Amino acid sequence: MARASRFTPRMIEEYTRKGYWNNLTLSDYWERNSKTIPDREAVVDSRSRLTWAQANNLIDRLALGFLEQGFKRDQLIVIQLPNCAELVMLRVACERAGLLCLPVLRTYRQRELEHYINYTGAAGLVIPSKFKDFDYYQMAQELRGKLKAPGKILVLGDDVPSDCVSLGTIMSTPLEKKYPPSFLQDKKCQAWEFSLVTVTSGSTGVPKYAENPLYSRLHTARLFHIRPDDICGALSPAATGPNQGNYYGAPQVGAKVVWLEAFEAEEAFRLIQRERVTYMTAVPAQLALMSRHPAIGKYDFSSLRLILSTGSYLAYHIGLEAEEKFKAPVIQTYGAVDVGGIAIGCAEDSREERLLTAGKPLLGAEVNMVDDNGKEVPRGAVGEICVRGPTTVSGFYRDPEATARLWSADGWTNVGDLGKFDDTGNIHIMGRKKDMIIRGGQNIYPAEIENLLLQHPKVFNVAIVGMPDPIMGEKACAYVVPRPGQSFTFEEMVAYLKSCKIAPFKLPERLEIIGKMPMLAEDQKVDKKVLQKNIEEKVLG
Repeated sequence: MARASRFTPRMIEEYTRKGYWNNLTLSDYWERNSKTIPDREAVVDSRSRLTWAQANNLIDRLALGFLEQGFKRDQLIVIQLPNCAELVMLRVACERAGLLCLPVLRTYRQRELEHYINYTGAAGLVIPSKFKDFDYYQMAQELRGKLKAPGKILVLGDDVPSDCVSLGTIMSTPLEKKYPPSFLQDKKCQAWEFSLVTVTSGSTGVPKYAENPLYSRLHTARLFHIRPDDICGALSPAATGPNQGNYYGAPQVGAKVVWLEAFEAEEAFRLIQRERVTYMTAVPAQLALMSRHPAIGKYDFSSLRLILSTGSYLAYHIGLEAEEKFKAPVIQTYGAVDVGGIAIGCAEDSREERLLTAGKPLLGAEVNMVDDNGKEVPRGAVGEICVRGPTTVSGFYRDPEATARLWSADGWTNVGDLGKFDDTGNIHIMGRKKDMIIRGGQNIYPAEIENLLLQHPKVFNVAIVGMPDPIMGEKACAYVVPRPGQSFTFEEMVAYLKSCKIAPFKLPERLEIIGKMPMLAEDQKVDKKVLQKNIEEKVLG
């Protein structure tokens, strides 16, 4: 059984007794909603609109279809689909069939997929035949021999090759009539197990595979501020962490989620206007692209009541622009795929709290800031963020050694980010610890400088990285993408930062103008490793 590896019976008892967890799984919420609100819409994409009853019936068929195709308990299926209703339902269907699923970004190719299949021992692969002019079937053919028995390739769409299994055929076949109503009850994953495995974007070069325990976070919907009457617009890639609120929170209260298959700013505008989206989830890069899009004034966003920024650090100026353009408050959430949820903001907080902090720790999460010796630093001082509690993941799939290295025996882990608490208990993110620049013994936190430069009217995007220096060890270099039609000079940058009255040692000592930032995970975050390598080559030759 795929028992969550890190949570002990004592931890399970404690988190359940304190009301952080219950024994309902995601599958249970879909089943409940199909009976209590059967005719309300649950999931919408560009091709389909499904009620809770319709979607739950299709989930049953998918689960039964997996079993009829020969998949066995605890086998893993890699799912590579764009944002769509089927991706949502497949995750629940795997849970209901007692299977594990690993959703991956649609932009990954043979190299990444082969690693995922080899590492996890995957027995199946779900793909579209083609999407955005890419032939997924051809790629899958090269990977077919890597799959374990039954080694099935399941295809979504009308053009399904003869040597693959059609998901459409499974969903249109009334398999539920062949089995008693209780059949899947004996197969499904239980609360103390895990079904979903999530993979890091691999910025370190070595992906980690996190187990996501099925114990229901009782307060997920409340913490994410999702209401039963909300229409949730999911703009960021569904395969990764940013949409956990939509996956887990929306079913808890019966809210509808509308999925955008592939992000483009104007497509997002159309979706918000057409579906009357009230609750929008996006990563900071998407918020920046939308807020600065020339067509933004043509669309009606009056339905929006709340915007959730997630996936990476939100610069103050980007959040401010988004609030001004969409006329809705922005809150942030903070966590990591390989750690879990840590903190979230509150819609009732002041603008400065919402946009300058990641909010307060999630219910039950314990968060400390520690120095290099693991000692807790005073409130207001910068330290490495450590967390433990019921909002974290249960470990790394098939890697007990990595789990033991990252998590202490009493449940603490270092996130790898630097942060500090303010007087009200909000967390300020200062950036990745490995990104911190040490100039002659003085610490420079890139996020602080980036946040300031993003407020300059000529700057569209910025990343601060360390560059080698024979005297100081490191100095700061600014990579800047100017706004369209604008130029930006080193002298302008320095003069502007000096006007912000920051310490002189924090001033970047080199400026590199580029046309586009290198990005990770479908444009969710800047790939600073690429920039670091670039400046090292320029400086060292």
